[in-house]
Amino acid sequence: MGRKPNDSETSRWVFLILLLMGLVSCSLVYIGLSRAFRPSNFSSVSDFDLLGSSSSEGRTDWEQNLGSEEGQCCRGIDNLELWGTAVKWGTDFKFNSSQECCRACKAMCNGRDGPCLCDTWVFCGNREVCGSKFGECWLKKQNDPLFPEQQGAGQNVMWTSGLIFGKGEGIVELETEYGVLHIKLFPDCAPHSVAYILELLALRHCAGCRFYRAEGRGISWDYGGNHIKDASFGPPFALIQGTLEAQGIQFNQIPTEACPTIRRGSVAWVGSGPEFFISLANHYEWRNAYTVFGSVLEEDMEILEIIAKLATKPDVWSNINVSVLEKPVSLWLQRSKTRPGDL
Repeated sequence: MGRKPNDSETSRWVFLILLLMGLVSCSLVYIGLSRAFRPSNFSSVSDFDLLGSSSSEGRTDWEQNLGSEEGQCCRGIDNLELWGTAVKWGTDFKFNSSQECCRACKAMCNGRDGPCLCDTWVFCGNREVCGSKFGECWLKKQNDPLFPEQQGAGQNVMWTSGLIFGKGEGIVELETEYGVLHIKLFPDCAPHSVAYILELLALRHCAGCRFYRAEGRGISWDYGGNHIKDASFGPPFALIQGTLEAQGIQFNQIPTEACPTIRRGSVAWVGSGPEFFISLANHYEWRNAYTVFGSVLEEDMEILEIIAKLATKPDVWSNINVSVLEKPVSLWLQRSKTRPGDL
C-alpha cells in the first residue's frame, strides 16, 4: 500500500508542475511570434561572421532605453582586428575584459556636438594566445567609421574589435519612392548585424531589397505607438516587413544579439534575417524576442505611416492573418547625405 506524501513532497511536485507549465507557455509564445513574421516562401540561411560596436552619448531616448534594458551593449566581434590611428596605446593601457575596453572608448565619445575622439576599440582577451599582450586595449580613430580599416580577420586573429558611432554618425539611408528613412545603427548592441549592413553599404546597391508587408496600427495603438487599453494585439500588427537580401552578396545567418523591447521605430531581424521589420508601435508583449540593430529617426516615421496605408491583400502565414502589399516597395541603401547637425 502506497504511503501518503508528506508536505515537502507535495510542494516539490507543485513546483515542478508550475515550472513545466511555464516552459510550455514560453514555447507557445515563441512559436506564435515566429509564425506571425514568417512568409510562405521564407528561405533558410546559414552561419555568419563579420564586424562591429557603438556609443551611448548623443543618442535618442529610445537608444538610451535600449542600453539600460540590455545591460550588455558593449559588444564586439572575436577574431577581428580593426586598424586606424591609435589614440591610446594598448601596451600601456590594459583591462580584464573587452567590455571595459569598449567603455573606455565610449568615455572618449561623450560629446554632444561632434565626432568621437575614439570610434574603434581593439582588445586581446585570450590569456593563452595573447601572451604578454593579454589585456591590451587599443583605442583608435577611423578616417571613415562606416568603412573601417581592417588589419585581419579569421581564427588566426587573436583580437576582438568593435566600432562606436557618435552623435550624427552611423546613420544610413533607406530610400523608398515615398521618402528617405534615416536609420541610426547600433553596432555596440548588434555588431554582427551592423557588419552586414556595412557590407551592403559598400556594395553600393541593394537590388532585391524591398518591403512586402504593411500593417497599420489599427485600433490597437495610438499615433505615438502606445497600446490602447483592452484592445487586441493584432492583427494588424503595426509593422512594415521586408527583406535585406541583396543580389550579388551571399547572406549568412546572423547570430542572436541584443533583444530589447520593440518600440516604435525599432529595426529588427525576423529570426536570423534577411527578413526584417520596422515597428510602428511599442510591442512590450513580444518580450525581447528579436535582435534590434537600429532605429528609424522619429521625423521619418510618417513615411512608414504612408506605406502602411498602401493597398494590400490578405494572406495567411502559418495560420496567422497578414496583409501583403499588392505592389512591393523597393529599397535603396546608402550612407546619409545629411550633415550630422541637421538630423
